[in-house]
Amino acid sequence: MSFPRKLPVGVQSFKVLRNDRYLYVDKTEYITQLVTSSRVYFLSRPRRFGKSLFLSTLSAYFLGQKELFKGLYPEKAEEEQAAQENRSAWQEYPVLYLDFNTGNYAATDDLSINLNNHLCKWEELYGSKPSEQNFALRFAGIIQRAYQQTGKQVVILVDEYDKPLLQTMGVNEALNEQYRNELKAFYSVIKTCDEYIRFAFLTGVTKFSKISIFSDLNNLRDISLEKHYAGICGITQKELEANFQPEIQVLADEQSLTYQETLTALQQWYDGYCFSPAGEGMYNPFSLLNAFAKERFGSYWFETGTPTFLVNYLKEAHYFIPDLDGNIELDEEGLQTYRAVAQDTLPILFQAGYLTIKEYIKDVRLYRLGFPNNEVRYGFLHNLLPAYSGLPLGDTGKSVWQFVQDIREGKVDSFMERMQAIISSIPYDISEGNLTIRIAMDGDGSMQKQVCHANLQLKDVHGCTSLSKLREQNYQTAVYLIFALMGQFVQTEVQCSTGRADCIVQTVDAVYIFEFKLSGNGSAEDAIAQIQKQNYIAKYKTEGKKIVLIGTSFSEETRTIKDWKTEVLEK
Repeated sequence: MSFPRKLPVGVQSFKVLRNDRYLYVDKTEYITQLVTSSRVYFLSRPRRFGKSLFLSTLSAYFLGQKELFKGLYPEKAEEEQAAQENRSAWQEYPVLYLDFNTGNYAATDDLSINLNNHLCKWEELYGSKPSEQNFALRFAGIIQRAYQQTGKQVVILVDEYDKPLLQTMGVNEALNEQYRNELKAFYSVIKTCDEYIRFAFLTGVTKFSKISIFSDLNNLRDISLEKHYAGICGITQKELEANFQPEIQVLADEQSLTYQETLTALQQWYDGYCFSPAGEGMYNPFSLLNAFAKERFGSYWFETGTPTFLVNYLKEAHYFIPDLDGNIELDEEGLQTYRAVAQDTLPILFQAGYLTIKEYIKDVRLYRLGFPNNEVRYGFLHNLLPAYSGLPLGDTGKSVWQFVQDIREGKVDSFMERMQAIISSIPYDISEGNLTIRIAMDGDGSMQKQVCHANLQLKDVHGCTSLSKLREQNYQTAVYLIFALMGQFVQTEVQCSTGRADCIVQTVDAVYIFEFKLSGNGSAEDAIAQIQKQNYIAKYKTEGKKIVLIGTSFSEETRTIKDWKTEVLEK
């Protein structure tokens, strides 16, 4: 009887992975590259992307644990490099490993408890001084004494340095600011103790260049977008096909697909992350391993964390949601902006892995961003729909499936009635009346001016000329989200530019062409007439399917769908 290979789902210890003979995709060549190129690094990658495992691998290397690297790249490379540098191979260094993955950071003293715990363990090894009265002084003292006692420079490894910030962002701004100040003083030691440090590697989700924490720590080399380190975490297409052939075949058999169809599906679901302008696509390792272990496709990465504060920020800033799917453009400075406010949500979406690089426009040095794959696209849109409607989060999947069933069965009226109900449920929280109440609750006149100024900025940035336009944008977003989420089950096109049908859905035997008229811009009959006049039908006439035209108008008074008209063109 043959048993499946051991897949390292959730394994973050390199020692455990190697000793227990888990399947391992060799990333150790990057270690040689790192230690011979520079000394102090920063790497930003999304959560569950292999950062902790790579940091554990670095720790094993600097502890001289040669036996763990048998058959891997450093087994020979370390001997050769040591000979070139005229030193002993596999030297052991004092390693200070700081892990922020453990614990919650909701309370005022949670960060202090974590830092104190690490420092106490290190002080048991290297001693302490009564004069070292704060975390920064204690950290500096440990580094210096470790160097003096061992005769070796210190290695500092920090896992998820920004977790305390991410947990308090958008939730407790005062605590977030307190954490930033505490960590700034602590991390500045890495620069002031430079002569005692052999190597330092910090990982996190968010970029550091705009964070006050790192304003004093300007000797870090950020390799997050460097081409030569684009594959340091994650799985490339070549690595997938070279290392997981048995797992791909098992998944194919279980899902009644061919081997090639399975590769295509894996690519659509989990590939697409890009960490360099010229880099290749990377697979999410957590989702990939789970798909192989469970022998089915699923939203494994997205299910491990819901970006509630990001969803709220997007709505507050009135972003045009369809643009998230490949139409966001930022320069490099914009990608690295870090501020916990709605206006700066896009860089955080990129850094957290919800958006990725789709194209680099070299002439103007702009990055075009979009969702990396179907797992993230549908997962994120699934979380957005309740924010733009009255649907409870747990009902999103069921509601979308009901839309799909209606359209597959040709029940246009039932489909439109469901749409009408969802549009009716959109919170009316940006009306002029509610805006006035909100300003009054905020306090004095100066606050009122601030809020009004914010609305003026929204008009400038997003092209909104009135509050009714903002409401219209909410309608458009809800409609877009419904059709985009239906794309998991039927072929859909959702257009938002003039000259194209608003939405098109194709089933096995029919094509449905939707046109929406908003804010009194026309009736349902006018929408049908536009479909015919603009000849949206032409490209589908040769497919031999029934073509259904659906024209819809919205009512500003009732704030929902007023009526709809259907016209069927038989095949």
